Amino acid sequence: MRRHAGEEQRPHGTAARYNFATVLPAWIAVVSTLATAAELPPPFPPDPQQHLERTCFQTGQGWSGRGNLRSDVAIVYGIDTRLPQRIQTWRDRGYRIHVMTGVSWGDYQDYLYGRFDGVHHEDEAQTDRHGNKISHGGDVYYMCPGPSFGRFLCVGVQRALDAGAEAIHLEEPEFWVRGGYSEGFRREWRQYYGEDWQPPHSSVDAQWRSSKLKYFLYRRALQLVFDHVQESNRRTGRRVRCYVPTHSLLNYAHWRIGSPESSLARLEGCDGYIAQVWTGTSRTPNRFRGELRERTFETAFLEYGAMQNLVRATGRTVWYLNDPIEDNPDHDWGDYRVNWESTLVASLLQPEVWRYEVAPWPERVFGGRYPHTARPEDRQPIPPAYATELQVVMNALNDLNQRRVEWDCGTTGLGLFVSDSLMFQRGDPHPSDPHLSHVYGLALPLLKRGMPVAPVQLENVTIPRALDDFRVLLLTYHGMKPLAPDVHPPLANWVRRGGELVVFDDDSDPYHAVREWWNSDGRSYPTPRAHLFEELGLTGSLAETARSGARVAVGRGGVSWLRVNPAQLADSTGGEARVVDAVQRAAARAGLRWRETSHLLLRRGPYVIAAGLDESVPGPRMVLRGRWVNLFDPRLRVENEVSLDPGTRWFLLDLETVRGRQPRVLASAGKALPQENARGRLKLAVEGVAQTPGLLLLHSPKPPRVITLEGQPITDFEYGTAHRLLWIRFPNEARPRELTVRF
Repeated sequence: MRRHAGEEQRPHGTAARYNFATVLPAWIAVVSTLATAAELPPPFPPDPQQHLERTCFQTGQGWSGRGNLRSDVAIVYGIDTRLPQRIQTWRDRGYRIHVMTGVSWGDYQDYLYGRFDGVHHEDEAQTDRHGNKISHGGDVYYMCPGPSFGRFLCVGVQRALDAGAEAIHLEEPEFWVRGGYSEGFRREWRQYYGEDWQPPHSSVDAQWRSSKLKYFLYRRALQLVFDHVQESNRRTGRRVRCYVPTHSLLNYAHWRIGSPESSLARLEGCDGYIAQVWTGTSRTPNRFRGELRERTFETAFLEYGAMQNLVRATGRTVWYLNDPIEDNPDHDWGDYRVNWESTLVASLLQPEVWRYEVAPWPERVFGGRYPHTARPEDRQPIPPAYATELQVVMNALNDLNQRRVEWDCGTTGLGLFVSDSLMFQRGDPHPSDPHLSHVYGLALPLLKRGMPVAPVQLENVTIPRALDDFRVLLLTYHGMKPLAPDVHPPLANWVRRGGELVVFDDDSDPYHAVREWWNSDGRSYPTPRAHLFEELGLTGSLAETARSGARVAVGRGGVSWLRVNPAQLADSTGGEARVVDAVQRAAARAGLRWRETSHLLLRRGPYVIAAGLDESVPGPRMVLRGRWVNLFDPRLRVENEVSLDPGTRWFLLDLETVRGRQPRVLASAGKALPQENARGRLKLAVEGVAQTPGLLLLHSPKPPRVITLEGQPITDFEYGTAHRLLWIRFPNEARPRELTVRF
């Protein structure tokens, strides 16, 4: 997860970032040390579903009671010499072990100063146009990875392999847009392009070529590491996997950072991603109806959607990160909680993903005190109610692989194309819209009407069946360009099969003039859109019809072209109306039922995930009636009515789906694993984060006769005859204990 140094220049509108890899111990109230095996509690009993790796968390420390989230996987951060000891403390507690390390920055001094291969590599530090090295703090520089950089990373990764890691996470391959001026980068330019280096800010062509090179350099470095791990697998017979934790394409473009993104899924040995979306990325302001402000939920929804579409139809895996706080320590617990609920719900509204990183740095969540703007004595630890809520949700996330998936909201089947080249047009001399309005200006008018519009990765169109879920697709080449012509034939075929393509573009983007495939190697198209239209058969009189704004039939589908700069559509309600009108017409032709709602709602098995939307359509709010347990309620009480009012977020368990005569756990603040359930007795192994309130909610057809924890009676429980529910409360401990309920 991104950790910028406090002095690092940051994008407009983003929170200050902090380098937790080096300053995390100063952030938390309780600094854990590596525990010896004799000091550790016994391991938790095996969970038969743990091999699915449903949930994980990352930590830079050895095991501690405040970091004991009892997820399937502990991702141990860092590849320093103490890594094996840290790993062992988590393995001894029964966790599966992954290892994560930074790619673009880290303690790379051995590489920088010649101790790795006898060659000084200081000229590979990313450098801005004024000659300043771009630093993560001190001489921890963001790197411009040269040919040997991947080999250097392999040395540390080998340490993780030797320690028995089951997967390697290569975090955040990032190259700042304002970089590209170091001698190392100039050298790479000359070799890659066969021409003299040009300052990236000197022309749109130079900026574009600079971005393409940055994109290539980190892909090359990661391929070296992937190859190293694959060779180790062949040699040892193991199956160690490689993942890339990365921000979303939308966030990287917004923050003016380049990264290989979708291209990594095509590399041999890349098994998938962690989608690093959290409050800090999603609260970046965007523009809608002319107002620039934070829209954390909507931005997170689109960010998570973009990350899911990195792997759509590829067979790769993606986890969704949730962060109960964020990197900026200057907010209070109320702010953290509201925004975490928003990002969490946004992630759950992506039904194809059911794996989650439930927290980075859990010690700073359960051991931290905030806000840092207050005097040290006035900073507050995590409220007990929030600690309970977090653990209830973290455990529920193990159960999201559900077959039943049903939307009940606005029109579905809508998508908006995005390309990795969104990151290529963010720098001088003509950067695209600073608020990424060419994306949000098209997406927000639909999302605010309860339509779960999905960002669709343009580079993946060539994968068979990649577009099968979509009936209407929105496209602009303003602010991005197709990286290769091969995406156009399958897109044209999708239209011919009945898809409706709506193009928003006035062809005014200066980046149309860069040296690229559409105007080189025998092609002379003024824009890539012109090449697409030729593939669609829109030439001659049909091209003129499209140019006039009329919809043109193409096979069983059609194309509509609005000649407008899409970024300008975010400036007013009039621009919003143009988007909605065009998409509504396309939806009708595609056979979709047009529906506008002031909410998003998705059923996933027994769970209902919902969000009430502000800045939405007028009319009565949806009210859910039945028997619900709100998993955001730390008391887990039963509610008979849930109103989807603007700004509300809901993660509900539908009690109408709960049946059977056997008692079972419905929700738990802490791990509760059944060990025996027969002869009038339910026996559970329970464990949670130390010094937090434990809570169990059980379906219990009969009232209990006696409840014991480690043989001692529990008296703090409640049985509800009407709903046949049993609530049991006790203090959590970070060790396995036996809880028994006799009926």
